[in-house]
Amino acid sequence: MSESATAPRVRVGPETGSLLLEYILKALLVSGLCELVLYRLVSRLGMHLSKVAQEYVAVEYFLRGASAIGFALMNFSAILVFLVLFALLFYKVNGLLARPGDHAVVALGSLLLALTVVFLLFPPGMPGSIAYNVLTVALIWTLVVQYCRANPAPAARALALCYGAGVSSWLYYQISTTTYGWLGVATSPPLVHEISRLGEALMVVATALVFAVYSGFTFRSKNKQQQRRTIQFVATWTGLFLGLLLMDGVIEIFDPATAKHVRQASQGIGWIFQMGMGYTFYLPFALYMAGLLFWSYAVIKQVSMGRRAGYGLALMFIAGYALQLSHLTLFVVVGLLLIVNDGRLDVRESVSPLFPVELPDPPTAAASGIS
Repeated sequence: MSESATAPRVRVGPETGSLLLEYILKALLVSGLCELVLYRLVSRLGMHLSKVAQEYVAVEYFLRGASAIGFALMNFSAILVFLVLFALLFYKVNGLLARPGDHAVVALGSLLLALTVVFLLFPPGMPGSIAYNVLTVALIWTLVVQYCRANPAPAARALALCYGAGVSSWLYYQISTTTYGWLGVATSPPLVHEISRLGEALMVVATALVFAVYSGFTFRSKNKQQQRRTIQFVATWTGLFLGLLLMDGVIEIFDPATAKHVRQASQGIGWIFQMGMGYTFYLPFALYMAGLLFWSYAVIKQVSMGRRAGYGLALMFIAGYALQLSHLTLFVVVGLLLIVNDGRLDVRESVSPLFPVELPDPPTAAASGIS
């Protein structure tokens, strides 16, 4: 009687896909943040420094290099966000990250991906742009409803509703103005500027709610070290917030000329962020700085913990308020998908394998000397 030697069967399970998604998300976060800084912000700064660039060659080379690198990163991040969205939808089709309402999310998300590819090959006219934005609004609110159903806490639901309403305000501006232009209507759409400004304010409120929901910050801790850090954090940033809020008036009292220069500088900074992210800074500058602080604190904590929500929140707010490019729209969709399906990024899904691959058994060989 002979014994046969068989090789073990190898199965490529969901661990492979989860690990790949983890690395792509990390690359997307880094490239998206660098693209925001180098392309959407620094390149706009070059418009203010045009005279300086003419006098100093180093400044000109720096601005040109930053713009070129940022543009390359924009294309790279567009490819990565497309892959991440495709992977997340593929997971849902195969039963991973399952949530109620996934059928609508998969259908709308797949259609959005298809339209993105089509419009890359064939630039859309006004009707195509309107259809794309309407589809985006439908998908965003489907994800907002999913998030509210999964997170019953009032602060979490307020975060989702404020962010969804804020982004929808910008999309309303785009849809209404494009529709009026397509139809040849000369008048402005109803309440278009008021709704756009309301949306910007809601985005600022959403940054504060991100801190309330995801920072884990509390005054009730009994840990003495954490209590000291809490007091230091609150005192430092309260002083900074009040200083920014009152800076203009205080400087005006002592030196009106300096106050004028400070206002001009703040207007220049606001213009850069308006061109890069869509914020007009019509609210006090201190509110935007507070929102940036709250958002960055929560994102850094969630990302350091390896949570999907950290990457999702980062992508949602890196996209900014004005979704002027299609990859920024996909940033928002992917970000919402990640916070809806929160969990540790490095935890592999324990369900039946998605990609079963079996290696063929080797030919049996009888061992000599054994009968």
